[in-house]
Amino acid sequence: MGEQVSADSYTPRQRTVYRQKLEEELEAFDRHLQEAEFTDQGTIGLELELNLVDDQMQPHPNNQAVLAGLSDEYQSEIGQFNVELNHPPLPIAGDGLAELEQGLKQRFSEVVTAANAAGSQVVMVGTLPTLSTQFLEGPNWMTPENRYAGLENSVMESRGELVNVDLWREEHYTHDFDGIAPESACTSVQLHLQVKPSMFASAWNASQAIAGAQVALSANSPLFLGHRLWHESRIPVFKQSVDTRTKELINQGVRPRVWFGESWITSVFDLFEENVSYFSPLLPEGRAEAGKPEMLGDSPGLHYLNLQNGTIWRWNRPIYDPNGPLSHIRIENRILPAGPTIKDTVADAAFYYGCVHILAQQTRPVWSRLSFDNARENFRQGARHGLTANLHWPTLGTIPVTELVENHLLPIADEGLRSLHVGTACREEYLGIIEGRVRTRQNGAMWQLNALNKLAPATTPESPERKAALKELMRHYLKHQESGAPVHTWSLDIL
Repeated sequence: MGEQVSADSYTPRQRTVYRQKLEEELEAFDRHLQEAEFTDQGTIGLELELNLVDDQMQPHPNNQAVLAGLSDEYQSEIGQFNVELNHPPLPIAGDGLAELEQGLKQRFSEVVTAANAAGSQVVMVGTLPTLSTQFLEGPNWMTPENRYAGLENSVMESRGELVNVDLWREEHYTHDFDGIAPESACTSVQLHLQVKPSMFASAWNASQAIAGAQVALSANSPLFLGHRLWHESRIPVFKQSVDTRTKELINQGVRPRVWFGESWITSVFDLFEENVSYFSPLLPEGRAEAGKPEMLGDSPGLHYLNLQNGTIWRWNRPIYDPNGPLSHIRIENRILPAGPTIKDTVADAAFYYGCVHILAQQTRPVWSRLSFDNARENFRQGARHGLTANLHWPTLGTIPVTELVENHLLPIADEGLRSLHVGTACREEYLGIIEGRVRTRQNGAMWQLNALNKLAPATTPESPERKAALKELMRHYLKHQESGAPVHTWSLDIL
């Protein structure tokens, strides 16, 4: 979806031609995987989506004015109250994680400066607590670009019905939307891990295996449209927002476009083949219309295959990138919500990269002993219950996620970072933040829920008292965010 597109609707002929080209490019990708040399540098990088608020802590649909004050490195998102910053790839060895933190701080500061000049403030959070149903049903939520209008038109045309968002935990929220506006509530961190094609399957399987622990550790979206819901409500909201399936298609087992997957894989080709076999095109934009070359040096551009891949939102997405002297393959880990701070973000990255490095190389890998159904249920439980979740793990049975992380996954992450030649100071600082979260039982979701309970302990979602409390919660969240201190150290005493 990072591609610019030339139209917001398409003809049957365009769709037919697109499908033919898609199938041709799948074969070209297969040949390229077998014959070509790929970059093998193991670099890391990330994308961070941010929310804009006004001085009343309400979503501020102001991204065009903010982006006007920034370079092309910064981009829009579907929500007009969102912007995205990108950190270029860098090696993880030595002080790479500290360099990532400094690079993120610099870029975030640039966004804050541009936002303040445009009358906005910037919040790193998975779902903005002050977002409302009324705002999402209004005229200003979407960024006015063809790619977003085209996506909404295609989803709604495929679905043929209103979009129903329905979830519950402490409270229950259900509402029918006439478009995909709830997707804009879902702001994330996307971690990039470049791998050689022969190692992709192992790294992807390892990423899937730890997804439940990842989302439980880092949950930061417990308040959706004024309601106390899943600790990481962004997961089900995103899935429901762009679901092209009616109930009948769900009952038939048709795959959702926001997808955990259905099995472990043996090659990156498996995932691209699924993209072509199971999913109809949403944005059938021709290569010439998009202004994309057929070849980039000696690498096929694969415009059709990549655009199709961009409209299937796996939580661990495969990426083929033809840019550079050699093309490369990477995993885009999309599980984490934004925030709460830069340090928390880099700590999450350290945990992910360290775990995947070791788990992908084990002679008896975890996915040979963990069923895919258990991995998928772990992901659901981690998103729903956060740090209070119980997860299944081979040889351990079903145990609290805090025990799984502290006693088993943190040592694996440390071993992985050592193997990647990450400096001692970086390992201790960033994994220490993960250990702090586990021991205090406080991540972003827990802090928000506890803060709301303190500010407004007996309120209903639509009450004026709840709305006032959410605004006050956001003011304190911003103060903590600006301090830079990791979330497990955040106090409730100032409330």
